[in-house]
Amino acid sequence: MRVQPYAVGSYLHIVKRGARGMPITNDSGDQWRFLRLLSHMNDHFIEPNWERQLDRTHPLTRPDSWPKKRPLVMILAYTLMPNHLHLLLKEVIENGVSTFMQKIGQSMTNHHNEKSGESGSIFQGSFRSRTIENDVYLRYVAVYIMVKNTFECYPHGGLTGATENFDDAWRWACNYRFSSMGEYTEGRTSLITHKEILDGIFRTHKQFKQFSYD
Repeated sequence: MRVQPYAVGSYLHIVKRGARGMPITNDSGDQWRFLRLLSHMNDHFIEPNWERQLDRTHPLTRPDSWPKKRPLVMILAYTLMPNHLHLLLKEVIENGVSTFMQKIGQSMTNHHNEKSGESGSIFQGSFRSRTIENDVYLRYVAVYIMVKNTFECYPHGGLTGATENFDDAWRWACNYRFSSMGEYTEGRTSLITHKEILDGIFRTHKQFKQFSYD
């Protein structure tokens, strides 16, 4: 996958991989921090000491002292994998996607290097993207990002095990906190995703599950 041409209004499937296939998170703290990045890096404003200012009880909540949020992108879906990440984004301002992805990659790299005492990027170059041209493709990409990739993390055999035990894997995936899947299937509240577009395509949770199964 290469970066395909896109403009304001485009929908993009983004993939960013770890260097040499290495993990991009090392523990649950790093995984939760990824969710905070999705929420707080999607903004023109950035507070250098942003993590220290977050409410530990509600770390995705924006501090009242910060200016009104001005998003760089619209986040429709996401899934964090051990050695890469998938995002479904809409470009809402010029260069919004590239700015957002640069902030995500730099912050994750800096955090890793501070913890490990290492240097250099943890990622394999820049992000890769595919531009989504129609609603049919958008539907398939949403399922690919949230269902297929989450199923690969299924603890009982990965994607193969999930295919053989679909209902059990579906329940497990709906509760996987590092994917937006639960927001579309269980009504989990999110301060990260904009659900209106995909909700308009799938209509109901049952329809989303049936489309994923088919």
